[in-house]
Amino acid sequence: MGKILVTGGAKGIGAAVVSSLVAAGHDVVFTYRSSREEADKVIAGALALHPQRSVSARSLDLSDAAAVNAFAESLEAEGGYLGFVHVAGQTYDTLAAVMDAEKAQAVMQVNLFAATRIVNALVRDMSRARKGRIVFMGSVTALQANVGNAAYAASKGALLAYARTLAIESARRGVTVNYVAPGFVKTDMMAGYAAYHETMQKQIPAGRFATPEDVAGMVTFLISDQAAYVTGAVLPVDGGLTAQIGVHR
Repeated sequence: MGKILVTGGAKGIGAAVVSSLVAAGHDVVFTYRSSREEADKVIAGALALHPQRSVSARSLDLSDAAAVNAFAESLEAEGGYLGFVHVAGQTYDTLAAVMDAEKAQAVMQVNLFAATRIVNALVRDMSRARKGRIVFMGSVTALQANVGNAAYAASKGALLAYARTLAIESARRGVTVNYVAPGFVKTDMMAGYAAYHETMQKQIPAGRFATPEDVAGMVTFLISDQAAYVTGAVLPVDGGLTAQIGVHR
């Protein structure tokens, strides 16, 4: 397969995805917003284990629509990408009744609009090659409501609707599009909920949070040739969280 682009690949789930894809034999380009040092660590770690692969990073602020557009134009000129994994995301926690439209719009820009612009830049090459893989990092909050997650869940729900539509429009051209929905994952994003970790873990049937590697494994499968007939799928990686009724004895 040609190069794979991963957004938000410097840490957390994104870093695990980059490492997993490189280990599976792919060349990867990933974006990061500001953590150049973390990006360099990901590159060094991947190349230390797989020196024959190509791994590089590019700075990109997905909240800047003009910067995303310029980046997308550079991708169109460069060509050669047959895989895209949109991991980068932005959160905004508040009650639905007091949600600030401007802050919600910023979340939508990073989680949805940036992804759609990048898809526009890459999908033509994938269609011409009749081989492409697109994976969107969603969230279980798009599947089941959670107090305080209105803006974030709305962005991930919109991303899900977009992914399904893109999947059926692209299937005959050999391009698969899938949506991975992690539950609670051990990343920096969970740091603000440290006081609630024990209570949250008790509600997960598996009894633990996911690791970034748990999620990366699913992404790597969806990028593989073995997943050629999997498209339009919504795949929770949540330890059984969305399978259960939320009322406990």
